[in-house]
This record gives sequence, C-alpha cells and structure tokens, in this order.
Amino acid sequence: MASWFPQMQIDDSPTWDDLRVLLALHRHRSFLAAGKALGVSTSTAARRIDALESSLGRPLVHRSSGGTSVEPAALDLVELAEQLELGLRAIKRDDDRQAISGTVRISMGEGFLQPVTRVLSDVRRAHPALQLEVISESRSVDLARREADIGIRKLRSSSPTIIERAVGRLAFGLYASQSYVDRRLRGGHLALADMARHDYVGYDGPPAAHVQQRWLVDKGATRFVFRSNSDVAIAEAAVQGHGIALLADASVRALPGLVRLGAEATPPTMSVFLAFHRELRHVPRVRLVLDSLTTALRDGLR
Repeated sequence: MASWFPQMQIDDSPTWDDLRVLLALHRHRSFLAAGKALGVSTSTAARRIDALESSLGRPLVHRSSGGTSVEPAALDLVELAEQLELGLRAIKRDDDRQAISGTVRISMGEGFLQPVTRVLSDVRRAHPALQLEVISESRSVDLARREADIGIRKLRSSSPTIIERAVGRLAFGLYASQSYVDRRLRGGHLALADMARHDYVGYDGPPAAHVQQRWLVDKGATRFVFRSNSDVAIAEAAVQGHGIALLADASVRALPGLVRLGAEATPPTMSVFLAFHRELRHVPRVRLVLDSLTTALRDGLR
C-alpha cells in the first residue's frame, strides 16, 4: 500500500462512494462516461474526485482536453476499489445462504456456454428464486477473490483456497468442412507428412498459450489462414471452409457442417475441473449448481 496510508486520519478515509467514482474514471476515461456508468451526474462525479483529492492532499486524476486518466500514484486506490467491489458483490450473492435463492456466478470458456446454459436453465426452472450469471472469458477469473462462485477449468489452480472437482476429459479431433475435404483432402485422412501443406484455423497468440495450437504446430502445421481468440469464431471459420481446426468433440456434436478427419497422430485430451472457493462448499445454491454441472459434464464428456 502507498506511503500515504499510515498517515491518513480516520476521519479523512476515502468512502466507497468516492472510490467507486475513481474506479469508474479509470475504466471509462471521462467524467461524463463515469457518471453514466454509475447513474450520477458529471458534476457529482467531479465533486467526489475533488473531495477525495482534497482529503488526501494530492492529485489523483490528470485532466486534459483528450480526456482524464488516473495518476500512476493513485493506482493503489484503484486496486483497493476493485477489491471492495468484488467483496461487496460476493456479500450480495451470499445474502441468503440457506434457501435455494440468491445469485450464483459461473465462469467458463466459450466452448462450454451452450451445453452449460441448457443445464442451468433446467436448474432455474426447478428453482425460480435462483439467479444465475454466466461469464464467458478467455482468461480464468480469480475464484480466490470471488470474481465468480464456480469456474469450469482445463488447468489446475495453485491456490489453497480453491477446491477442484474432476468431471472428465475433453477429447479433441481434427475437423474440416465437407467442401475443404472435397477440395484438399480426398478420403478424409490426414497424414503427418501432409500436415505442412494444409490450411489451418487456430488461436491467436503464441502456441504455448493453447494446448490445441501447440499440438498442431508440433505436428507440422504452419499455414494458419484464420486466427482468433474465440472458440466460436474458430469453429465457424472451419465450417466456412477456411481450413482444418482442432476442436473439442463435445462442442462439435451440435454443430452441423464439419467432418471429423482420420488422423495418423492421436489428438490430445484435457482434464476438466469444476473449481470453487472452499467457503462456498456448504452454500445450498452453490452446491445445487455444482452437483447439476458435475452430473451433466461427466455425462457429456464420456
């Protein structure tokens, strides 16, 4: 924490109302946009920052004709505001810890969205007081900080506060459109010696960041004609005939237009886990969602 903190008098401590304006400014880069995000006027947002700067005795926000930005020395306050925001959201979700009601927030990659949403819809029909938040993100949210209640993960956590429940293995296969097979791959079998001459659809970024991309490159793939950080975009590009993609078998079952190729090399598999904060293991609504997802994923990943 910054050096000003020990010298602050308790009466001068920043309030959540002040800090949330600073956080909104950091995210939206203008008083107008920050005010709209918080549902307050521009003048109210500006007054909050003026009061915060006055109480701390130093500038927190750089104002210019090009917009506003938080001073580097004030980023510790932004981090504090983010931690408070996460904590308040977690408290709100924990308001009712006994009945099957309240909010459960679930994080996952795009490939799980459709089947998981179907499962959660059945759960909520049986428990209409339950509220669900489904977050699709390329990064893994921080479950230890309660950014979400449950995460569907393909990598294990090193945090001692996180419990992980193994639900199966995700199998992958090489897929292409029928039109690509007809043009470039008669017979539908891909030999290792031919890997370098084909077009591929894959992930944006370094191969090491994705098991699928690393496997393709290791087997000789070089011509990635379409790249994305989105599982949906990669699958759709394969459907449209741009090239061969390494896709999860479970996600392709409901996706018409793709042919599973025979391959000389065996595609990889990945373990799948349900991860959650250990403090939530006895919360009824979280346990209900966990058990429902566990059953569905174990059946779907067979």
